[in-house]
Amino acid sequence: MSRPRRRRLIGTSLKMYMGLAQTRAWVEGLAAIVRGGEYDAVDQFVIPNALSLSDCHAALRGTGVALGAQNLFWEDAGPYTGEVSAPMLVEAHCRYVEIGHTERRRMFGETDETIARKMAAAVRAGLIPLLCVGEREPGSPAAAVRACLRQVEAASAGLAGTPPLVVAYEPVWAIGAARPAEPDHIVAVAEGLQAVLGEQPDFRLIYGGSAGPGTAGAPWRGGGRPVSRPLRA
Repeated sequence: MSRPRRRRLIGTSLKMYMGLAQTRAWVEGLAAIVRGGEYDAVDQFVIPNALSLSDCHAALRGTGVALGAQNLFWEDAGPYTGEVSAPMLVEAHCRYVEIGHTERRRMFGETDETIARKMAAAVRAGLIPLLCVGEREPGSPAAAVRACLRQVEAASAGLAGTPPLVVAYEPVWAIGAARPAEPDHIVAVAEGLQAVLGEQPDFRLIYGGSAGPGTAGAPWRGGGRPVSRPLRA
């Protein structure tokens, strides 16, 4: 008997593109669209800047759109100036937290050990990690799958069982490139990751790269479980 198809998951990380007022206006606009019922068939999330979490929670109330955070610290409390803990994010009504983004690795020196500690903190608090993975150099889909699985394994070190997890795949070499990775490559890697990780009961896979108008509706080959594609700001 085949496993029931998982609902698609789409979402937006606003990064640091907008201030508080602009973020609230954007999220209120999103809430109005969602209340129109056009996207009832998919699960959705928004990941704003940390200072906007409260405003976004208020704007999204009753829409079913989940809230997420862009980062967290690995300790629950303590003398860590400027950091935000997983329990704080839970209090701020977050469901997801983004972990291991390539920008965090490149700009702030995050390592596999750092990411594993953040994963443990998120799971301990009941948050769903949105783990960012991707191969650094162009190559075959098989090589990309191996690189991504190594990152998932390193990030999950020390976790008991198989807690809920969203993996956001994007080739690192394609970030900021003139042309994004080809859809055939993305789908092949996604299918490879699904083949290994897809039997976990609470595992979901999304494409973590940028999308513009028309991208989400573009035709994609491939069968089996759907590969969800988020809409990015």
